[in-house]
This record gives sequence, C-alpha cells and structure tokens, in this order.
Amino acid sequence: MEKIVRCAAVFSDHCVLQRNKEIRVWGIADDDVKICVSMNGQSGEATAVCNKWEVTLPAMEAGGPYSMMVTGDGEVFQEFQDVMVGEVWLAGGQSNMEFELRQEADGRAAMERAKHKNVRFYYVQKKAFMDEHFYEKERTNHWMTGEDKDVEIWSAVGYYFAEQLSESLDCCVGIIGCNWGGTSASAWQDKDSILSHEDTAIYWEEYEKLLAEQDPDEYEKELQEYKIWHADWQPRMDAYYAEHPNALWDEAQAVVGECKWPGPMGPKHEFRPCGLYETMLRRVVPYTLAGAIYYQGESDDHRPGSYYHLLKSLIETWRRDFREEYLPFLFVQLPAHHYISNETNDHWCIIREAQMRIHKELPHTGLAVAMDLGEYNNIHPVHKTQVGMRLAFQALYHVYGRLEKNEAYGPIYKSFKVAGSELLITLENVDEGLMLKETDISGFELAGKDDVYYPAKVEIQDNKLVLTSPDVPHPQKARYLWVDYGTCSVYGANGLPLAPFRTF
Repeated sequence: MEKIVRCAAVFSDHCVLQRNKEIRVWGIADDDVKICVSMNGQSGEATAVCNKWEVTLPAMEAGGPYSMMVTGDGEVFQEFQDVMVGEVWLAGGQSNMEFELRQEADGRAAMERAKHKNVRFYYVQKKAFMDEHFYEKERTNHWMTGEDKDVEIWSAVGYYFAEQLSESLDCCVGIIGCNWGGTSASAWQDKDSILSHEDTAIYWEEYEKLLAEQDPDEYEKELQEYKIWHADWQPRMDAYYAEHPNALWDEAQAVVGECKWPGPMGPKHEFRPCGLYETMLRRVVPYTLAGAIYYQGESDDHRPGSYYHLLKSLIETWRRDFREEYLPFLFVQLPAHHYISNETNDHWCIIREAQMRIHKELPHTGLAVAMDLGEYNNIHPVHKTQVGMRLAFQALYHVYGRLEKNEAYGPIYKSFKVAGSELLITLENVDEGLMLKETDISGFELAGKDDVYYPAKVEIQDNKLVLTSPDVPHPQKARYLWVDYGTCSVYGANGLPLAPFRTF
C-alpha cells in the first residue's frame, strides 16, 4: 500500500520561512512513518502519530533561494523550490485588510513594482465550512511572487506594509493573507475564548440559540435560494455602480433590487462565531511568524462596548495558537467613517478607544492611528498606502528597532488638569512639536459636571493643548473627535495625526 506523506498546504514553491526563529513544518502521514525535513544544510525529524507530524528546523539567517525536501522513511515525497528565509507576517481582519491591489487607488503602479520587489504572498483558502472538496481545493493554494498574475488580489495594506519592511530590512517578506470582508472578531477565535468573558459570550449564545430553533432542511433551502439570488444581483449591482459611481446606496437598491446580503445565518455561514477560526486561521497554525497585522472592528460596531474584550481574547488566542506568548500584534485604529443614512455617529469612537486601551495594556502590540485616512460615506477607503506604511512604522519601532518612538507615533493623549476655566491636555510623542493641517483647530469639546459637551476653543502652549469654552466655565472633561467621522486638524511634526481620545 502506497504511503501518504504531505506537508500542510501553506508550504509550497516560493514559500517564505521566518528567519532567526525555529521553523515549524508539519503535515499528515501514515502512522509510524519517519519524517525528515531538510533545507540549507539543516534538518529535523519526527515520527507520524495519529496521521500527523511536526518537524522543527533550527533558526536560520535571512537568505535563499533554497530547496526544502520532505522524506518519509527515506523516500522523497515533496520538494519545494525557491524557498526564502526572511520575515513572515499574517494579515488578518475584514474587508479593509482584504481590500485588493486591483481596487486600490495606486494599485496598478504597486502591481508593477511588485514584480521587482522581494515580497511574496500566500492567501489562505476562503471557505466558510469544510465539505468534501475542502482539502482538495486547499492543495491548489500556493505562495505567489510579484510576477504572479494573481498579484492583483493581494491585500493592498499587506503589500504596502511588506514593501516598506523589505526595503528597510533588505530581506524577503512574506504575507499570509487570512481575512474575510464583513467578519466580526468573533469569527476568528475559538469557542472557549468567546465564552471566556460575559461581554463576548453573547456572540456564541445567540448563535447557539439560533441553531436550536433552526430547521436544517429549511436552512439549506434558504441558503441555495440566497446563492442563486446573489449570483444574479451582484453583477447587476457592480454594473450599476460602474455607471453611477456616486450613487447613494438606497438609490442603487431602488434600481437593482434590495440587498439580501449576508444571507441566512447558520452552520455554513462565514460570519458565524468561531467559523473562520477553524476553516482559515487553524489551517496555517503553527506557522512560525514575525507577527500579525490586523485591520478589523467595523462589523462589531453594533456592540462597541464589547470590543475591548473581544479583541483582547483574539490576540491572546492567536498568541497561544502560534506558540509565542508575546507575538507582535499590530493593528489599525479605525479611520473616520459615516454613512449618509446613519442616524448614530458615536459607535466607532468607542471601538477606537478600545483599540487604544488594548494597545496601552497588552505588551508587544502596535497601533496605527488612521483617523485621517477615512472617507465620508465610504467604508472602504481606496487609499491604503499610508495604512500599510503606518503599520510598517509600528513594526520598525516595536519589532526591529529601526525607528524611534517619535518617528513611529503621532501625538497621543497622556493626561489633563483643570486650571480655573481652562483644561490643559498633556500629550505624548510631541518632542518635535505639533503642526496644524487645518486653518481652525476643530473636533475638541468640553463638559462640566453635567456631562453635556460643547465645542471648545484650543490654543497650543509648549506642546500642550489649552481648551476653553464660554459654555463650560468650570470644565471637568474633554474629548477630541469623539464621532464616527470627523476632520483631523492636529498632527505631530512627523505628519502623523493626534489620536482621538476622551478624558475621564
């Protein structure tokens, strides 16, 4: 009987392996088969148990291209060519991380540059559930170079991040894309993590209640009807927006038909809690990483008060699964956004505050402030270069020590004190000074004991902000850009914006 020995799908020709850390290689094989993985004069061995094996190669310096050979009981089963050792980052999140180079404002130029850049990309198979075709389709996945025709589907944020790192570090950078538009952070972690706190348990409890009341046959029927509808509706909607790029959403639906996305929730839905954790994230665990970059939060704005614990448990889960207690985790603070039709304008600011709190409390995290990179009435800003660059600044400061803190960060709120009718704000990262990009400093508000906020006048004195308002003679609290959408006016001398905040 022919033996089975196979690496996980994430290992292929052109793959990038993490430098200066032990390299984990794993896969499936018949029980008791002795596996050997060798590359660059190094090798590791393991024996398959319960049809699984894992080999560890010693840490290596950046270099390549190499050939990596996998043998079972001395017989060669797989050999991967053009393998590089460099820096590997996982790019997680939802649609703004998923946003492809072909959609991005400067994407065409980036795709041309990619042909000559030392950047590679692997996209985890996007499957909402495991069926009989899951593993067969997964084996067609492969690492891509900048010359690959599919470069157009690479994450724009991921590419710009990798391009900057590759140039700064002079080594190959690999991005593992593991993202899906519209997803909650609850989709990217396991059940135990979701249930670990009362603020997040509601995600699983609601789903469990839905399943208990759901008729499986009726669900399958609704799912098939939705797929038929979507296959017809989406091309017509795309065509309408191509012809009417400035049309409002309600106008488009009036012509094309009401949107039924995201379809019926159930055991095959990509948005179900813990679903993509199993079908996507776990498919690349425990690949050796430099760290993770993450852009998400938009789809959790219906429960902004829960986002702190939701993101915290996600980070802890990923660090556990990738076997690194302090795996660097760099994430984007949500940019300015507001739909014309939205009545509320104060949910995203709560998520931004949760993101800032996570960054300040959890070690080895980095925060790319992006308030000034949003677009009104567009949840998918088309300019991603700066987002990728600001994430790269975080990596170059926190992980690689190539930047100073004042180069990687803009101003961040530190403390305040009240002096009569004035409220004085002290900021971090302002050693080089502040600059204004608007004629008037806007977005600041003051409140007294009644917690009613009024617009505040701002003066800059010795890199501190002095806030006053005739409507608040005895100020107690202040806030800045405490809205979903607003205009940034205060920046550091390095061109990075003051992060939104509120005092307590």
